[in-house]
Amino acid sequence: MQYITHLSKDKRLKKLIELSKPHQLKKRKNICIYLCASIMSQQLSVKVADVIYRRFLGLFEGNEPSPQQILDIPFDTLRGIGLSNAKTGYVKNVAQFAIEQGMDIKKLNRMNNEEVISYLTAIKGVGRWTVEMLLMFALGREDVFAIDDLGIQNAMIHIYKLDRSDNKKFRKDLLQISLKWSPYRTYACLHLWQWKDNTPIKRAKKLEIK
Repeated sequence: MQYITHLSKDKRLKKLIELSKPHQLKKRKNICIYLCASIMSQQLSVKVADVIYRRFLGLFEGNEPSPQQILDIPFDTLRGIGLSNAKTGYVKNVAQFAIEQGMDIKKLNRMNNEEVISYLTAIKGVGRWTVEMLLMFALGREDVFAIDDLGIQNAMIHIYKLDRSDNKKFRKDLLQISLKWSPYRTYACLHLWQWKDNTPIKRAKKLEIK
């Protein structure tokens, strides 16, 4: 695969790549549901997030709901599947935004990464990291670097012997290393996660979002 040849120029990353299987990115059609599921799963284990997501689908007889159906579900009913008040509100915000501003994949595909981030972080409750995960796991973008992800940071500290005592310099070092991986930074992140604990990868697969 082309990305393997490119990333293997980094000798330290090459060692990780040789120890794991090649990755393939997938595109999802229902961006609204992906974003709602991402919000629901934040700060939860993969197992608990899976339970809550299935309860969510259960409110709609196991089917993926439309944004309007999400809005029509009473707040307390949505809260009752195990969501906090804040997360319930954020899920409603996503559905409202999808209806009023649009969130279809064709619209997002016309935007570059930073434009998608700027567009979707306008939703209260949606941060940059969440949209970066969406870019990787829902839009299949190949050149995304999740610089604020703790798993990525910890892996790079170990592999590249970085010092995080000076945060400004630390972030500069992270970015400088990642630039060598472009235009395949997403794949580099996948291999770094796989070395660490696989959590974002497992979460994306576990939710089984189409």
